[in-house]
Amino acid sequence: MKRLPGLDVMDRLENFSSLDPLVNTARSLVQRALGPRWLRDVLHGVPLGHPVHPLAVQVPLGAWVSAAVLDLVPGTERPARILVGTGLLGALPSAAAGYADWSTLHEQQLRVGLVHSASNVLATGFYAASLAQRCRGRHGSGKALSFTGLLLAGAGGYLGGHLAYRQAAGANHTEDVPHRFPAGWQPLAPLEELEEGALGQRVVAGVPLLVHRHGRQVDVLADTCSHLSAPLHEGKLVGGGEGRRGPACVECPWHHSVFALDTGQVVHGPAIADQPRFQTRLVDDQVEIRLPRAG
Repeated sequence: MKRLPGLDVMDRLENFSSLDPLVNTARSLVQRALGPRWLRDVLHGVPLGHPVHPLAVQVPLGAWVSAAVLDLVPGTERPARILVGTGLLGALPSAAAGYADWSTLHEQQLRVGLVHSASNVLATGFYAASLAQRCRGRHGSGKALSFTGLLLAGAGGYLGGHLAYRQAAGANHTEDVPHRFPAGWQPLAPLEELEEGALGQRVVAGVPLLVHRHGRQVDVLADTCSHLSAPLHEGKLVGGGEGRRGPACVECPWHHSVFALDTGQVVHGPAIADQPRFQTRLVDDQVEIRLPRAG
């Protein structure tokens, strides 16, 4: 089945580099406004293990769709007005989480995300004007403004779906590792070949791995960052050493997510999914690895 006519505009939008100056300005403003790192982690959804924005957006969209239904029923002006106001209140945390995620995306995703944001900002403006008209008793124009806002919010939702599913923004980019890696213990390398204290890369069964050796202990994680597929071995080691605070971690070279080497857990976002961590053992000074539940 062919796609609907006109939808190839999305492909052109992804590569519309004329948006880049506006994207760069907006991203710089957002990054300055996000505040301390703990707040950014909350907005990304690190404590939840899931992005906050898709969850938070249910409040304004649900309220506004419900208001549209009530607008078609006589005598429901007051509950419809309450729902429009509820949607406006819910739009604030949704937008904050969305901008936090957007500021750490790739170029093509940033362009689509900027238009997604613009559509939603316009929708919110129409709903704010609708609420003002409804409070003045001008329900006819208030309804018209709401329906216009709903169309714009729908367009923004389509763009958000494109970001999430076609462009994989917010997806876990290591989900496939357990399905691709063979079950059981696999040879990695002789211990003496692994550089002490450095971040290195090895490939086993076609899967790139991040390797960190300290003494006879070897930590092995999937090398592909769960956020947007950066090669973690090109990042930097943080914590764990003399004069460093906290456990040994790796910081992503692209968007600065931080993962604990001994567990694979997310320490700081924007990543929200842990890195697959491999069990290791020494057999005659040969390092072997195993990924639980692989195969």
